[in-house]
Amino acid sequence: MLELRKEGLYCPAGHFFIDPWKPVSHAIITHAHSDHAKAGHKQYLCHHLTTSILEKRLGKFFYQGIEWGQPIVHKGVRISLHPAGHIAGSSQIRIEHKGEVWVVSGDYKTENDGISGALEPVKCHNFITESTFGLPVYKWEDQNKIYDQMQKWVSRNKEQGCHSIFFAYSLGKAQRVAQAISKVTDNIILHGSVFEMHSLLKEKGMQLPDVVHHASFNKEKLNNPSVIIAPMSAMNTPWLKKFTPYKTAICSGWMQIRGHAKRQDCDKGFVLSDHADWDGLLSTIHQTGAERVFATHGFTHVLSRYLKDKGIDAVEMSAGLTKDISETSITNHLSHNQEDE
Repeated sequence: MLELRKEGLYCPAGHFFIDPWKPVSHAIITHAHSDHAKAGHKQYLCHHLTTSILEKRLGKFFYQGIEWGQPIVHKGVRISLHPAGHIAGSSQIRIEHKGEVWVVSGDYKTENDGISGALEPVKCHNFITESTFGLPVYKWEDQNKIYDQMQKWVSRNKEQGCHSIFFAYSLGKAQRVAQAISKVTDNIILHGSVFEMHSLLKEKGMQLPDVVHHASFNKEKLNNPSVIIAPMSAMNTPWLKKFTPYKTAICSGWMQIRGHAKRQDCDKGFVLSDHADWDGLLSTIHQTGAERVFATHGFTHVLSRYLKDKGIDAVEMSAGLTKDISETSITNHLSHNQEDE
C-alpha cells in the first residue's frame, strides 16, 4: 500500500504522501520537526496542535488539523492519527485500505514526558518504525532520575555563582528541560527560537513554566544565577558571553556514549532523548503485532537484522519499498538531520 518515490513515502490508493521531502499536492505530517515537515505542499493533514506549529514555522498554507483517533476517509483510504509521544502534536499515521493496515511511526518515545502525549502502540500488518537509537547500547534511565541530575547540577552552579546553560532543541526537548528545571528555579531565560515555541504552546493551553526572553536578561538586576535554555546552534557563539560566568550542558540521547559532551566542548551531558531507546523500539514493534517491519531513520541495518534473527520479517525501508528512485537517493533523503536530538 506504500512505496517510496522521489518525493517521499507515497500511498497510491489515496494519492497522498507521508512526511514528503519535496512539494506534493497532499501531505500527511507526523510532527513539526524540519526533517519531517517541509514547506510548499498544497494541503497538509496533521494533528491540530501541529498545524499551529507548522504555520509558525513554515508560513501560510492549507492546514487541516484533526485529533488523535479521529478517522477520516480519503479516496477510499481510512486515515487516523495516534499519539507518538515524541514532541507536542507528534503522531503515528495509521492507514487502512481493503482490510490491510499500515502504521508509519514517525519519531516516537515510549516514556510519557507529561507534555507530548503517551505513545499508543497501534495494531497493524505492516509497521514502519524509526531506529534513531537502534543499537543495544542505547538504554535510557528513568527520566525522573535524569531530571534530578539536572536539578542538582543547576543547584551546584548557583552555589558557585554560575549561570546554567542547557542546549536543547527548541521544539520538544526545550519544553521538557524548562519543566524539569522549574522545580529548582523560577528564573528561566530562553533564547528567542526557544521562547517562540514555548509561548506558542502555552497559548495552546499547555501547562509550561513562566519564562523570560533573553533580551530581558540583565545580570546587574539579577540577584541569583539564571538557567538559560538555547538551541544547539547557539553553542560556541559570541551570544553566550553575556551570561558569563556560566557552565554548559547538552541534553541528548547521544550523551549515552562516554566522552561525547567533551567532544562537543560542553561541561556536562545529560542523557535525555525524545526518541525510543533500544528496548523501547523492540517493545513497541512487539505491541503492534506487525507481520512485517520496515526500519528507517538511524541504525536500520542493526535493527532489521536483529528482528530477522528473532524470526520477524524485517527489512530496511530503502530495500523494501523502493520504486521510481535509486537506493542511493533514498538513503540520502532518509538520513536523519538530528534536529530533535
